[in-house]
Amino acid sequence: MQNNPFSLDNNSAYQEWRTRKLENYPSKLAELIVEVNDPHRLTTAEHTEILNRCKIANMVIYASELTDADKSISHDLCKQFGITELDSNMGADDDGITSLTVVSTGDRQEYIPYTNRQIHWHTDGYYNTPDKQIRAILLHCVCNAPNGGKNALLDHEIAYILLRDENPEYILALTQPDVMCIPPNVVAGEELRPISCGPVFSTDSSGNLHMRYTKRTRSIVWKDNAITKAAVKLLENLLESDSKYIFRTTLQAGQGLLSNNVLHDRSGFNDSREQKRLLYRARYYQRIAGT
Repeated sequence: MQNNPFSLDNNSAYQEWRTRKLENYPSKLAELIVEVNDPHRLTTAEHTEILNRCKIANMVIYASELTDADKSISHDLCKQFGITELDSNMGADDDGITSLTVVSTGDRQEYIPYTNRQIHWHTDGYYNTPDKQIRAILLHCVCNAPNGGKNALLDHEIAYILLRDENPEYILALTQPDVMCIPPNVVAGEELRPISCGPVFSTDSSGNLHMRYTKRTRSIVWKDNAITKAAVKLLENLLESDSKYIFRTTLQAGQGLLSNNVLHDRSGFNDSREQKRLLYRARYYQRIAGT
C-alpha cells in the first residue's frame, strides 16, 4: 500500500500519520463520552459524535438512560455503523451475544470472564485464527457491580506509536507471523480450539492497523529471542503505567463501549444479592465503518 504509515520503510508517512493522530487526541475520559437518547435509533447528531470519537481514538463510550435487558441493543447499535458480521464464539448465547456475568455451573465457570476475578490486558479474540480476527467490539452495561469492575482502555494505535518511537525494531519483531502463539484449548481430551499463531500488529486490506495481544502468562508462547522479549516487556510496562493515554472507567447501567477492539482490562468486582453485574458483549469481524 502506497504511503502506508505502518511500513517501517516509510518513515515520512508514519510521521505525518503520527502528527495527525496525536494532534487532537483526547486528554480525559469525558472527551470520549457521547450522551444518546436511544441507542437503538441514534439521531444524525449522535451518530456523528460517536463516529468522530472512533475516528480519533478508535473508541467511544455512549451514555443512555436505557436500563432494560434487551439484547437487541448490540445488533441495533452496531448496524448503524456498518458492523454486522458477528463472531459467535464458544461462550456466546444462542443469538451470538455473550452475557458477561458470574456463573457457578456449566462450562463457562472455567473461564475468567464469567467470574468476578481480574482480567488482564488483552484485545478480544486474540486466540482466533487469522481469517476470523475481531475488528470491533461492543460492551453494553445492563447492570454494574456494587463495587469494582473498572475497565482500563488504551487505543492500540497509541501503543504502536509508543513502541515504534522507542525502537522500530520492536515493531518488526511484533509483526512476525509466529511471534505469539496460543496453544490449543483441550478439555477432557477434546480439542475445542486449535493452536493459533500470528502477529501482534498487522494491517488489513484497507491498510488499517490491527492488534492481537494478551498479557496472560499461561497458555501463551512468545517467540524466543531478545528483541521480542524486550518489545513485550516495554508493552507490559506501558500497560501498567499511569500513561496519559490510558483511560479508566466503570461502565454504568445504560452505558456502553464501542471500539475497534482496543486494548482493555477489567478489575475484580463483587456482586451483591440485590445487584449482579451483567454486560452484553458482541464481537465483530468488521471495523466501525468510516474509521
